[in-house]
Amino acid sequence: MAFQGLKIWFLTGSQDLYGEVILGQVKTNSAEMVAGLNASAAVPVEIVHRPTVTTPDGIRRACIEASADDSVIGVIGWMHTFSPAKMWITGLQALTKPFLHLHTQHNADLPYDSIDMEFMNTNQSAHGDREFAYIVSRLRMPRKTVAGHWQDPAVQGRIGSWMRAAAGVHEARNLKCIRFGDNMREVADTDGDKVEVQARLGASCNTYPVNELADTVDQIGDAEVDALCAEYDDLYDVVPELRPGAERRESMRDAARIELGLRAFLGELGSMAFVDTFQDLGGLKQLPGIGAQRLMADGYGFGPEGDWKTSILVRLVKAMGEGLEGGSSLMEDYTYDFGADATSVLGAHMLEVCPTIAGAKPSCEIHPLFVGEREDPVRLVFSGASGPATIVGMVDMGSHLRLVANEVDAIDPPRDLPQLPVARAVWVPRPDFTTSAESWLLAGGPHHTAYSQAVGLEVIEDFAEMVGVEILSIDADTNARQFRKEVQWSAAYRTLVGAV
Repeated sequence: MAFQGLKIWFLTGSQDLYGEVILGQVKTNSAEMVAGLNASAAVPVEIVHRPTVTTPDGIRRACIEASADDSVIGVIGWMHTFSPAKMWITGLQALTKPFLHLHTQHNADLPYDSIDMEFMNTNQSAHGDREFAYIVSRLRMPRKTVAGHWQDPAVQGRIGSWMRAAAGVHEARNLKCIRFGDNMREVADTDGDKVEVQARLGASCNTYPVNELADTVDQIGDAEVDALCAEYDDLYDVVPELRPGAERRESMRDAARIELGLRAFLGELGSMAFVDTFQDLGGLKQLPGIGAQRLMADGYGFGPEGDWKTSILVRLVKAMGEGLEGGSSLMEDYTYDFGADATSVLGAHMLEVCPTIAGAKPSCEIHPLFVGEREDPVRLVFSGASGPATIVGMVDMGSHLRLVANEVDAIDPPRDLPQLPVARAVWVPRPDFTTSAESWLLAGGPHHTAYSQAVGLEVIEDFAEMVGVEILSIDADTNARQFRKEVQWSAAYRTLVGAV
């Protein structure tokens, strides 16, 4: 299990009408199903089998208890038999955790030769879940619905995706993002309503003077700095001018000191996300490069130029991808290659791309930076690994928050990039460049994003559903004309919801 200490409750619905024999079988079957799901590699969070609920009060108490338990990040509901849905109203109204409706049954095969009414009454989720789904829909309760046999790997995979999204919600409700400086001057899409984000996601964002960080950096001892530089030497291909005794070694030591200062400052505040800006560096000698990259590699969210929404998003994507292969990073669409058979995108940033997406051992280098008016920053340089990836950005539309997501296929750069002094990734967007770019622009998607080869689109969509945030998705099936209509329909829906 990837998410130690977190739990999902499994609630089986029934009623007292059927008697102890059938209810005993319901209990046995439910426990067997929970054990089987927990044994699946696709299920990353422990599922806890709870007593069968058969009365309005029992349902209400179960939902209240789940909501009050900080270790419970979601609830799975399944109607083994028929469970009259008015019994569920008060409980569902009290539930504050993400909910998944599993539409399944214990048996896979129908026993044609022996089936009788007792079997039918015991295994009637085919219509019991319809009664239940009606009341969930009537209450306009956000949920994920998964239909299929519980032993099917595809069903287990979709449950696992929902669990990861629920873990993201749990992380969001406890996340603190620290800002050093404000947004880059005159930039629009990095700005936004911090109150709305906290009210919707739970994540807080507060500003601290960058010189408080600089003071912490200055207090880091030389022995700690030397030890971290030795770690850089071991982990990365260090260019000659940064090696021990070389002319730029002190710049590496300055970068290491900044990393250690960041870790100390964020650790003291209990923060797993931060932003900086090259327009407000105070007493820092460099814009954080390798430090920001390595903090991201350890799970921290990061956003440049004051982009706190992206920092939060990067942290959440990293949390949701815990235990999966593939990395996640801050990203920015930088420039295009129209000369290839399929137009590709070169993504990068000034310094801060996470090494968890690297396709090979990073190089530790130092180069001038055209902004910031500080000393040359040390950074890790590499090309990203090939394979499927998902890109997601968050924007404030004034009336509501919007996520825009695009499935892409990362590729190896067709040729070397010997003069490019930053980490990068190259990808071909789905379904194609024109549809992807036009749809992203139509949606008002931001220029900073979270890029992940670990977390897929389904997880992002589940997360958006859980927190009530609009999401516009671009994938292999996207059609430009239909996407325009989806944007319009979404706008109408948001207006209607806001008016209710």
